[in-house]
Amino acid sequence: MGARITESELYAHLWGTEELRAVFDERARLQSWLDILAALARAQATVGIIPAESAKEITAAADVNLLDLAFVAEETRRTSHSTLGLIHGLQRVLPAPASEHAYLGATVQDVTDTWTALALREVGRVVWRDLRAVEALLVDLAERHRDTIMVGRTHGQPGSPITFGFKAASWADEVRRHLDRLGEGRSRWLVGQLGGAVGVLGFFGDDGPAVRAAFCAELGLADPGISWLTSRDRLAEFASVLAMICATLARIGNEVLELQRPEIGEVREPTTSDSVGSITMPHKRNPERSEHLDTLARLVRASAGVLVEGMVQIHERDGRGWKAEWVAFPEVCLLAGVALQTAIGLLSGLEVDVEAMAANIPAGAGSERVLAALTARYGKHEAQARMHAAIQPGAGRPSALEETGLLEAGELRALLATPAIAGAQAMVDDVVARSRAARLGEPDQWV
Repeated sequence: MGARITESELYAHLWGTEELRAVFDERARLQSWLDILAALARAQATVGIIPAESAKEITAAADVNLLDLAFVAEETRRTSHSTLGLIHGLQRVLPAPASEHAYLGATVQDVTDTWTALALREVGRVVWRDLRAVEALLVDLAERHRDTIMVGRTHGQPGSPITFGFKAASWADEVRRHLDRLGEGRSRWLVGQLGGAVGVLGFFGDDGPAVRAAFCAELGLADPGISWLTSRDRLAEFASVLAMICATLARIGNEVLELQRPEIGEVREPTTSDSVGSITMPHKRNPERSEHLDTLARLVRASAGVLVEGMVQIHERDGRGWKAEWVAFPEVCLLAGVALQTAIGLLSGLEVDVEAMAANIPAGAGSERVLAALTARYGKHEAQARMHAAIQPGAGRPSALEETGLLEAGELRALLATPAIAGAQAMVDDVVARSRAARLGEPDQWV
């Protein structure tokens, strides 16, 4: 394998999926480039720029298996040009005059940007599918634990009661917004590129717009309307959405990591008898998947940042930010893909300890309800001041409210007898209903 740990035979599974590697694998990329050149030839034949026979021959020869890739590599190094080696390799298997009609009027950026849009389309399909799977798991979790009471925590400290379903519904609602972003952004992102030297299609004269339209149609991409050689917002936006998706998954992972701590013990990652938490401490059950979601999210944000930086370009062509995309874009996609698969595995077998959740609710977890009751007597701010004065000297003991006479005997127990979770339950119901309605009205596939 490669020198990078992300390409290691031992560890590659942690940094990408085989499905997405197949999109970015070198042979697959070269084949996609050849498909783009074939589509360009067919588009030019449609407009009458090259003979139909040349387009037919270019299409037939545009097969990576027909090329001498060692020659292509050597020519790439010899010419110091990104695609000239490929063009020379293609010309070797083409008869005249078709060999002179390959790559006519195009530039390397036309090929690579159009390939990026095609790769983005494949990645988008995978992300859409897997993110909908994550949403389905979260909605099911929210519904099953709609009434499972646990303590809500703020600033890492126990607060008022919530339900675990409420927590899961919050995750599901955030995932739904990402699905909305993917659906809404698709028409902006899936566009071809054919601009020529400086974007004005000068090689083709008056036929330029017609060639570009036919070219994009051949590949199932939208016509951008104007060249985007130094306008990189589409790629930056898609990468930013993937970074946001991974941030949501990391939020879920971090919550599982925290709640799995033995002193809390409210949830646990799924595991198998073969999994080893620690070689030196065999008793440990480490939250490996949860941790990894955070790691992946950090790396995706870093690579997405490179793509946002790529928006800062000069003039009509600028190789600096554009070539940085060649490294950053596959990284974002591969890491996001494995993050989604990791999240699916985590959520599919998540163990929820309902008893531990109930046991961890502290005696004072209903102080919000007590404050509401006292507000009716004293006003909100006076009630809060009185509660604070009564509770704090007692080291936070709720019983101090009765001991100081702020509440009548037995009144505290009555107020805390029924947790105030009706709002949480209603919000779970709303999220579940909205998610299911949205899923019924959208396609299973992104494209």
